[in-house]
Amino acid sequence: MRRALRRRLPVTFACAVVALATVVGYGASTAGASSGMIVAVGAENGYANVIGQIGGRYVKVSAVESNPNTDPHTFEASPSVAQAVSTAQVVVQNGVGYDTYMNNIESASPSSTRKVIDVQTLLGLPDSTPNPHLWYRTTTMPAVAKALVADLSAIQPSHRAYFQANATRFDASLKPWYAALKAFAARYPKTPVATTEPVADYMLEAAGTVNLTPFTFQADVMNGVDPAPQAVSLEDSLFAKHLVKVFIYNQQVTDSLTASFLSAAKKYGVPVVGAYETMPTPGFDYQSWMLAEVTALQKALADKISTQKL
Repeated sequence: MRRALRRRLPVTFACAVVALATVVGYGASTAGASSGMIVAVGAENGYANVIGQIGGRYVKVSAVESNPNTDPHTFEASPSVAQAVSTAQVVVQNGVGYDTYMNNIESASPSSTRKVIDVQTLLGLPDSTPNPHLWYRTTTMPAVAKALVADLSAIQPSHRAYFQANATRFDASLKPWYAALKAFAARYPKTPVATTEPVADYMLEAAGTVNLTPFTFQADVMNGVDPAPQAVSLEDSLFAKHLVKVFIYNQQVTDSLTASFLSAAKKYGVPVVGAYETMPTPGFDYQSWMLAEVTALQKALADKISTQKL
């Protein structure tokens, strides 16, 4: 299984506390748990946002990871995070080695009533799944929404119809994203792109692009391993030889290597798009975040406009 930690930009305990204090969702109170509300935690704020959309006024949800200026792979949970997860009635976590701290917390505070949605397990993915950024898959969140309806309804059966109606509305709200991906693939078929790591690879695949950056290189960058010099030279050549039309990089993890690629992209006139690992806040929900990434990709192709920050 992939290493869950990387060397760059470690997240401090203070960041963890601030992230957990951020309440996400539609109708969720920010003033402590209200009587009768289901307490839920999303390991990543994209999942927390979807919990809030499905649970609505009956759920109080918090996100463990929500700071777009940190590297989620280096996250270390603080005692306050452990306390929140241990007392949650519903938890959604990514799996695939991405947020293993959640498993550690849950094992340390076992509960026969806590409902845990592990997205890797939900989707039937093996531990060897090479790309852990599952929220960029078009099929992920509808599956999560469906699972949430079941779990929330098991806790509050009288509100099943409400949860189901929210899920139906959520599924429909994803249609603009799907349409944008389909339109991009039709208008710009097999667009060659370069990346630093596989943050948005699932979405790029759905958009019909061809990623010329070898996955071994992407995996090295993702896992904090220094790529081989020849691999770096190959990546540089994608810009110098004008082999790619867009460069997509992890907006939350930048180092000297990424900076050199950004410089090369600028030098050779290749527009860049910053892909986020955690949902940008404020002003975004999961749907608008995903649509914004596709819109940025389209601007890069149609108008050669770079979007480094959403």
